[in-house]
Parts: sequence; C-alpha cells; structure tokens
Amino acid sequence: MFYHAYDSYLENAFPFDELRPLTCDGHDTWGSFSLTLIDALDTLLILGNASEFQRVVEVLQDSVDFDIDVNASVFETNIRVVGGLLSAHLLSKKAGVEVEAGWPCSGPLLRMAEEAARKLLPAFQTPTGMPYGTVNLLHGVNPGETPVTCTAGIGTFIVEFATLSSLTGDPVFEDVARVALMRLWESRSDIGLVGNHIDVLTGKWVAQDAGIGAGVDSYFEYLVKGAILLQDKKLMAMFLEYNKAIRNYTRFDDWYLWVQMYKGTVSMPVFQSLEAYWPGLQSLIGDIDNAMRTFLNYYTVWKQFGGLPEFYNIPQGYTVEKREGYPLRPELIESAMYLYRATGDPTLLELGRDAVESIEKISKVECGFATIKDLRDHKLDNRMESFFLAETVKYLYLLFDPTNFIHNNGSTFDTVITPYGECILGAGGYIFNTEAHPIDPAALHCCQRLKEEQWEVEDLMREFYSLKRSRSKFQKNTVSSGPWEPPARPGTLFSPENHDQARERKPAKQKVPLLSCPSQPFTSKLALLGQVFLDSS
Repeated sequence: MFYHAYDSYLENAFPFDELRPLTCDGHDTWGSFSLTLIDALDTLLILGNASEFQRVVEVLQDSVDFDIDVNASVFETNIRVVGGLLSAHLLSKKAGVEVEAGWPCSGPLLRMAEEAARKLLPAFQTPTGMPYGTVNLLHGVNPGETPVTCTAGIGTFIVEFATLSSLTGDPVFEDVARVALMRLWESRSDIGLVGNHIDVLTGKWVAQDAGIGAGVDSYFEYLVKGAILLQDKKLMAMFLEYNKAIRNYTRFDDWYLWVQMYKGTVSMPVFQSLEAYWPGLQSLIGDIDNAMRTFLNYYTVWKQFGGLPEFYNIPQGYTVEKREGYPLRPELIESAMYLYRATGDPTLLELGRDAVESIEKISKVECGFATIKDLRDHKLDNRMESFFLAETVKYLYLLFDPTNFIHNNGSTFDTVITPYGECILGAGGYIFNTEAHPIDPAALHCCQRLKEEQWEVEDLMREFYSLKRSRSKFQKNTVSSGPWEPPARPGTLFSPENHDQARERKPAKQKVPLLSCPSQPFTSKLALLGQVFLDSS
C-alpha cells in the first residue's frame, strides 16, 4: 500500500505538496515544500528502506526552500514539516546517512527544521502569546489576518518546539510553545473546559463548543506527550484536570459529545472521526479499560461503513449531511496500535485487517489511494492527503510489526559521543507527534546539558564549600552531635526555575565546566564531589 501511493506521488506529483490520484497529477496544499516527501520520510525507514531515505534526504536539501511568498498554516507546517524534518534528522544515523560532526546537535535536516520553525515565530507575537493561524513565510503575519485560531492551533507546538530548543540550544521555541499552552490553560471555563476557537488578540472565546475532537484534539494530546517527553509533571497535572471535566460533562456511555464550555449542556451529540485518537491517548496514561470501551464504540462505526465518517450522529446512528466522507484518516488505527501494545487484544488486529481491506477495496485507484467522498456510496475525491503516508500506513505497519525498532523496550541502544559528552539514542520510548513523526526522547538530553551542568556543578561546589566553612566555624564553638546532613531542600539546586537565576549570575566568559568529563554521564561528575546530591534522574 505504501509503495503504490509513494511511487505514484513521485511519478505524478513531485515536487508538489500532494498527489491528486484521480487525475494522476499534483497540487500544492499547505505551502509549497514537497510536503508528501517530508511526511513520508521517516515511514521509509520504519519500513526498512534506508537507501530511499538517504536519497530523499539529498533531494530535500536541494529542492526545499522556505524563503517563499506563501501563506502557510502555522499548525500544519509545524506538525508536518518541522516534525517530519526533526524526526528524520534524529533517525539519520540509523538510516546510514553520513552525519556531520556534532550530530544530533547539528545537521542539515535540523537546520531546515529550525529555518521552517523560525518562519512561524512571527505568528506568536500577539498580546496573549497565542499564535495566529496563518503566517506568510516571507513577510510574516499579513496585516488583515484573522485573529481567530482554533485551540489545537495554539496548543500543538510543545513536542516539536521543545525538541528544537533542546537540539539547537535556542530556548525561544520552547518558550513560545509553553506560553501558548499556559494562556489556553488560564482561559478555561469555571467548569474546567476549553472552547473550539479563540481570539488571540483579546483572549475571548469565539466558538464555545467543548469536546475532544476537531479544533481541540491535539491540544490535549500534546499536554500528555509533552509531559512524557519533557518529564513535566505540571503538563500532566493540567491534562488530568481537563480529563476530569471531560468525563464529567462530555462522556455519555463511553461516547464523547460536544457541550457548551461554560454550562456543560450538550450542543452537538456527534462523534467526529478525529476523536478516535482519544483511546490511544488514554492508553498513554494507563486508563486501559475506558480506552477499550470507547475504542469498541468507534469500531462499530467503522464496521457499519467500512471507514469513519467525519461526523456520525450518535442518537440516530448514521452519518451527518455533508460530513459523510473518509479522507483515509489514521486516528482509529493509531489507537489500535497503542492499545495492542498495551493489551495484546486480538480484536485490535481485526480492526487493522478491516482497515487494510476497506482502503484497498474502496480507495485504491491506478495512481494511489483516493479520499472517500461519501462512505454510503463509495464515491471518491481527487486527493490523497500526505498524512496517509505519514500516519495511516505507518500505524498499520507498526500494528502488525511487533519487532520494529520503534517498539524497542530499551534492550538495545546506540551510544554517541557529542561535543557535550556521551549520549544514548535509539533506546525506545519514541513520542509520536500528531502527524506520527517519532521523536527520540533521549535526544533531548544530548545537546542542551553543557551549560546547565556547569551551573549545577558550580552551585553544588559553592554550596558544598560554604557548608564546609560554616561547619568548621561551628565546630570551633560546639561539639558535633552527629554526621553532616545535606540541606533541607537539595532539589532547589536543580529546579528548572533556578536555572534562569543561575544564568544571570554566571560570568559570560566562563565556557568550560569546572569538571569536564565528556565521556561520563552527569551522575559520575557529581560523584567526584562526593555524595553531595543524589538524583536518580
């Protein structure tokens, strides 16, 4: 399935963004960056095709230009282009690409991802810190641009932008993503829900429908995935608070409806196909029972139509007018993949089989796979979205490939020496962005630690020697009643908020860590000082 679609794109549509499978040609959709090629790149490696991965990396370096006069979706450019390039960059060495010295902290794909992300930064320059939905890649935000942005378009940056900040050392990306997340959190209603669209200039809600589907979905997804990727308890606590409100106000018989965000009254009793990511997200927080019950509800809709219609009226048990299509979305397959990893339940493989058979039977045409315009009569539309190769086929393949390197449980890994010390990569635990681009969480610790370690070690030494001096003075006047105890709150030395204070008081010229042991993990450096501070992280 992958190669039928991929080869058709290369033969008929490249360098356009996407393939038009019914007319066997291409068109630009979300910009003009050969989007399908970027989106499909990491799928190539997951399928085992390292040679084509290497070829495409060269093609992208030669052909993609972000310095163009194009109005681009900030959200789509981030999840597809920035996410796709970051994932491919981190997988380059595994794919046999000859990486440059300093990788993964440098490299051509990383520079491309950074360039694309910088083109998006003007969108965040608003009074609230929440971004515009569209930006011109050459001129920034157009003067007449609408300030109304969907919730997902504001809260779906932390995975890519925090990764980018960690790899490049520039905190601006993670900073703007965090501000946007916090503004949404502060804008929730008294009953704990967020709406669908908000004015980024005033912070006032324009569309007040609350749910888990279109316009909101990946905001919740990125609170969980950002929490896991960054080991950030605050992000997880935010999601768990939302989860309580979602259960209280939107869940009915393991379906999730749309409600008014301030009152909790039902506004739309519909299931949207985009909501099918939710069981997979529930599995990531360990809520397997609820996840499976909701998944089985969604699976009944699939079996009814051979796909998930964009909208499904729950009380009537049928499609909604003008929302009968299925553009080969991945969300239900994505949830099946996560839940199968968690449970091994063969029902999930049956969904995978049904998906393969449906897509092959209904959607396959001579030049690829076409969007299903209407699931009732199987009419087709002349479009193959790039997410078909980035997500749908990838999740199907991973559902049926339990030994794929993506599923690594930590039993194997690669050791890389960077300018900042020893680095572990490829040990598993990959975090998929919302376009199914896997990010290796270990990579976030490869490039950003040098300065932080310097400040932390200096603080430890200062604390250690000040304690020794105060202890020796104390011993002159008193008799010690027992062994020395560490400070009451040692964790404050290492809290993220104190890093900024540490930065301010460090002389700029001091670039070399006091204890430089690049081939040893950070805990070994601390051990040189004696057991002053033990931190399992």
